[in-house]
Amino acid sequence: MQPVDIEGILCGGENPLVWIAGPCVIESHDLTLRIAEFLKRTSEELNIPLIFKASFDKANRTSGKSFRGPGLESGLRTLATVKKELGLRVTTDIHEVDQVAAVAEVCDILQIPAFLARQTDLVLSAARTGRVVNVKKGQFMAPWDMKNVAAKMREENNPRLIFTERGSTFGYGNLVNDMRAIPWMQDIGFPVVFDATHSVQTPGSQGSSTGGDRRMVPYLAKAAVAAGCNAIFLETHPNPDKALSDGPNMISLDDLPKLIKTCLRIRDAVKPE
Repeated sequence: MQPVDIEGILCGGENPLVWIAGPCVIESHDLTLRIAEFLKRTSEELNIPLIFKASFDKANRTSGKSFRGPGLESGLRTLATVKKELGLRVTTDIHEVDQVAAVAEVCDILQIPAFLARQTDLVLSAARTGRVVNVKKGQFMAPWDMKNVAAKMREENNPRLIFTERGSTFGYGNLVNDMRAIPWMQDIGFPVVFDATHSVQTPGSQGSSTGGDRRMVPYLAKAAVAAGCNAIFLETHPNPDKALSDGPNMISLDDLPKLIKTCLRIRDAVKPE
């Protein structure tokens, strides 16, 4: 596997475990900055490479009445502030080809949601920016099918690709994780992120919104580190129960440092001699 350079952060191989963290959605400029400041302090105290994530638009909502975010222009201003004032690398998800160029001006990673992993035009457009592209494996896809995503990236001569495992559909309204997906996707030749937040979702279980069980986040994160993932993706919030999107699946900011420390000990234990 060739490590991917995310503006100075190396992800993959024997490089340190990378953390991608932040709130599900930009609820407000000030709240987002507060969360980013906490994550910046945590990354410095624990000496970990951290990339800040927040969405400017949650396009894949269960209900059309759900909060989606501030939109592209306002959201990118907030992410640009996080990047400039705190020096953090930033990422957000893209849903449409028309969003790609503007997002690439600000973000270090372009994230393609799992529902859109097979959207050829979106993948190719993201690849053409030269930015790192993080494609989440669709809940409906086998791990080895991600080789086709890699082939699309190669068509545009962009090897800066990472994959994310975020669970597979199991019956109705549930997801399960097969940790074999991590080495299987690494065998394609790219680093693999484990998304511990969206893996605990129960899609549509609350009628007009998605539910989940945040108690399972630490268990899955620890298992993924033991299985050899290259990065962990976690959504976090000062008060998840009051969050405007994906609250049932986010962990509290206060609980994050302890989980990181535990995962780092596991990482040390499974390192090759």
